[in-house]
Amino acid sequence: MNSLWDDQLKQSIPTPARSIRMSPVYGNGDPNHENTKFWKASPSGSFEMNVVNAEAADMFEVGKTYYLDFTPVP
Repeated sequence: MNSLWDDQLKQSIPTPARSIRMSPVYGNGDPNHENTKFWKASPSGSFEMNVVNAEAADMFEVGKTYYLDFTPVP
Protein backbone atom coordinates (compact mmCIF):
# COMPACT_ATOMS: atom_id res chain seq x y z
CA MET A 1 0.00 0.00 0.00
CA ASN A 2 1.23 3.45 -0.87
CA SER A 3 0.17 6.52 1.12
CA LEU A 4 0.88 10.26 1.28
CA TRP A 5 2.43 11.81 4.40
CA ASP A 6 3.14 15.47 5.27
CA ASP A 7 6.40 16.44 6.97
CA GLN A 8 5.23 18.41 10.01
CA LEU A 9 8.32 18.65 12.18
CA LYS A 10 12.07 18.66 11.74
CA GLN A 11 14.16 19.46 14.76
CA SER A 12 17.62 18.94 16.13
CA ILE A 13 17.78 16.77 19.22
CA PRO A 14 20.66 16.61 21.72
CA THR A 15 22.47 14.03 19.58
CA PRO A 16 23.87 14.22 16.05
CA ALA A 17 20.44 13.07 14.80
CA ARG A 18 17.51 15.13 13.56
CA SER A 19 13.96 14.11 14.43
CA ILE A 20 11.47 14.02 11.53
CA ARG A 21 7.74 13.54 12.16
CA MET A 22 5.05 12.99 9.52
CA SER A 23 1.30 12.46 9.53
CA PRO A 24 -1.01 11.01 6.85
CA VAL A 25 -2.52 13.36 4.27
CA TYR A 26 -6.30 13.75 4.57
CA GLY A 27 -8.19 13.58 1.27
CA ASN A 28 -10.96 15.97 2.50
CA GLY A 29 -13.64 13.38 1.71
CA ASP A 30 -12.72 13.39 -1.98
CA PRO A 31 -13.29 9.80 -3.21
CA ASN A 32 -10.82 10.46 -6.06
CA HIS A 33 -7.99 11.65 -3.80
CA GLU A 34 -5.13 9.15 -3.91
CA ASN A 35 -4.88 8.91 -0.10
CA THR A 36 -8.62 8.26 0.54
CA LYS A 37 -8.13 4.47 0.50
CA PHE A 38 -5.42 4.71 3.17
CA TRP A 39 -7.47 7.19 5.23
CA LYS A 40 -10.49 4.85 5.28
CA ALA A 41 -8.32 2.01 6.60
CA SER A 42 -6.22 4.06 9.04
CA PRO A 43 -7.86 7.40 9.85
CA SER A 44 -4.95 8.75 11.89
CA GLY A 45 -1.34 8.08 12.66
CA SER A 46 2.17 9.40 12.78
CA PHE A 47 5.59 8.34 11.59
CA GLU A 48 8.73 9.56 13.32
CA MET A 49 12.37 8.82 12.65
CA ASN A 50 15.70 10.08 13.91
CA VAL A 51 18.17 10.61 11.08
CA VAL A 52 21.89 10.77 11.88
CA ASN A 53 23.09 11.49 8.33
CA ALA A 54 22.71 15.26 7.81
CA GLU A 55 22.48 14.95 4.01
CA ALA A 56 19.67 12.41 4.34
CA ALA A 57 17.84 14.62 6.86
CA ASP A 58 18.14 17.59 4.50
CA MET A 59 16.11 15.66 1.90
CA PHE A 60 13.00 16.22 4.08
CA GLU A 61 11.36 19.66 4.18
CA VAL A 62 8.61 20.72 6.58
CA GLY A 63 5.38 21.36 4.68
CA LYS A 64 6.22 19.01 1.80
CA THR A 65 4.38 15.74 1.15
CA TYR A 66 6.14 12.40 0.74
CA TYR A 67 5.07 8.90 -0.23
CA LEU A 68 5.45 6.20 2.39
CA ASP A 69 5.34 2.76 0.81
CA PHE A 70 4.37 -0.27 2.90
CA THR A 71 5.73 -3.26 1.01
CA PRO A 72 5.94 -6.71 2.62
CA VAL A 73 9.42 -8.20 2.87
CA PRO A 74 9.58 -11.49 0.95
